[in-house]
Amino acid sequence: MNRKIHILGIVNLTDDSYFTPSRVQGADALLERVETMLREGADWIDLGACSTRPGAQPVGADEEWRRLEPALWAIRQAFPEAGISIDTYWASVAERAYDLIGPFMVNDISAGAYDAAMLPLVGRLGLPYIAMHLRGTPETMQTLTDYPKGVTAEVVRYFRAFAKRAAKAGVTDWILDPGFGFAKTVEQNWTLLRELDRLQVLQMPILVGVSRKSMIYKRFGITPEEALPATQVAHLLALQRGATWLRVHDVAEARRTVAVFNDGPLPF
Repeated sequence: MNRKIHILGIVNLTDDSYFTPSRVQGADALLERVETMLREGADWIDLGACSTRPGAQPVGADEEWRRLEPALWAIRQAFPEAGISIDTYWASVAERAYDLIGPFMVNDISAGAYDAAMLPLVGRLGLPYIAMHLRGTPETMQTLTDYPKGVTAEVVRYFRAFAKRAAKAGVTDWILDPGFGFAKTVEQNWTLLRELDRLQVLQMPILVGVSRKSMIYKRFGITPEEALPATQVAHLLALQRGATWLRVHDVAEARRTVAVFNDGPLPF
């Protein structure tokens, strides 16, 4: 099969992300983690300077940039060829980052809904863009899980509408993220994963971010730290259903899963 799968390695510049080992504080720890991820096969490093997990409190664009600026500079100096993705929904943060390091990829959990300036900025700068499905805000989204026509149908509807907004703003290079864990119950997340192939009707690359998330650890009554084996099973299912991007905490393990997938049909 040998389908090209892109690995996006998660690096959090926060002190409240749900998986503690993903958090880095200080330049040495940051560069060590980035070096390890690149060595293990990450195609991109996804930097987050504000936790966007459900229930998290926003810190604001200025504080996000204060955390992000030295990290971006350090990575670009140490690893000039590394692909950088920035997990932000603030257009001002994206613009400052572009002025500092040049082109990068924007990973926006709101698909442009939280900041009206984001899509026009991305279109003007010609940046690749990850658009995620959600409803509400991090504080309210967990109550917004009613999908009368089914969660997968809602995600398809959402991205059909987003495609029109993106085209109007000149955003052509974008990736579809179904938003696992955002405004969805555990059961809805697993339904969406099983039905992921239905999103191929949108004819866009599909990114899956399920690494160590609550849809895994809550289902099995374990902790995020214990969720790696089940995460890899979910990654394999996602690849079988058409995903071409994986956003992960554990790059080496994800690369092994990709290798298993690309070796051909499995005996089960």
